[in-house]
Amino acid sequence: MGFMKKRSNDGNLSNKRRQRQKGNNHPNQHRFGRVMAQPPKLKLNSGQYPTVSIAVPGSVVSNAQTRELQTQLAGQIARAAVVFRVDEVIVFDDGLGSTLKTLSNYKRGPRRNEGEDRISEQSQDSKKPDHLQPSTDPHAFLARILQYCECPQYLRRKFFPMHPDLQFAGLLPPLDAPHHLRRGDVASFREGVVVDKDAGEDGSYVDCGVPNTLVQIDRVLSPGLRCTVQLDPKSYATSKKGSMKGVVVSPTTPRDQDGIYWGYTTRMASSIKAIFDECPYEGGYDMKVGTSERGDVSIDNPKFRLAKKESLKKSDVDEERFNHLIIVFGGVAGIEESVDADESMPLSGEDSKKMFDVWVNIAPYQGSRTI
Repeated sequence: MGFMKKRSNDGNLSNKRRQRQKGNNHPNQHRFGRVMAQPPKLKLNSGQYPTVSIAVPGSVVSNAQTRELQTQLAGQIARAAVVFRVDEVIVFDDGLGSTLKTLSNYKRGPRRNEGEDRISEQSQDSKKPDHLQPSTDPHAFLARILQYCECPQYLRRKFFPMHPDLQFAGLLPPLDAPHHLRRGDVASFREGVVVDKDAGEDGSYVDCGVPNTLVQIDRVLSPGLRCTVQLDPKSYATSKKGSMKGVVVSPTTPRDQDGIYWGYTTRMASSIKAIFDECPYEGGYDMKVGTSERGDVSIDNPKFRLAKKESLKKSDVDEERFNHLIIVFGGVAGIEESVDADESMPLSGEDSKKMFDVWVNIAPYQGSRTI
């Protein structure tokens, strides 16, 4: 009887194991529940969606010793920007970055003739045209990786030809953003590239990543241009084979209309001052946040509020509404050193906090001298 009871329990365990494996076979099923097919939509009562921008110095990748580590670091920045729904990433020159090494430390097999290999690689690089030369500027390298990560997978070959900076693109983490659609996904919005195919005077054809199908849009655009296309989900099944109808919309339409996060844009700034002078939004950034270990307020403070200094004096005021928020991160030496290095800035490094509405310490009691 005891043997039979033990065998019965083993049978129950095997049944549970089979049920668990059966559930895991579903592409969107997890043993603890259904996997999120799409990130949640952001719905606001006001209908106006604020933008979030971050500014990062290109010098941060200079601290990584190899091209592999530099690529991974840039990928982590891109991944974090998407997770927190950042709309704009600015790569600025803080005047403190060093020139990047163009050679990788990764070699297959024994490294007996390391010196000869490096000389051989340098001679090969010198024979390449200028547009295929590896970047020695950390800002250009970081900006290229950020743009590559944000681009949907099915468009990358169209916009990013072979380049030494993308040698280790296989190490980059997947962003899995809403506009990075998988094969067979049915979506109301898609990113696409205009193809060189005559569509008459009625519009153009766009490759939106739909298998074996081009989308005919309502406007005539130049071939090679990236655009956002709105589609009727029913058209995936009802349209004629090889062609669909779509409408070109602004890249902000998915966010403004449905609350869907639609990736970030990347721009470069020649200095910390240029971050604000070249702002693409009308009226500039109305909420500026600077980060420093010498910040006036800590995010761990229960009374921390994202509000301007004038409003903080009023105890009954909650967090201020903003249209365009920017968060500026300093390099290893901090924002203060960036301000001192910028000769066009009228302020000194000690007065850097006057540039911002909020001067915050994001890691109080940090255990390292630098972050």
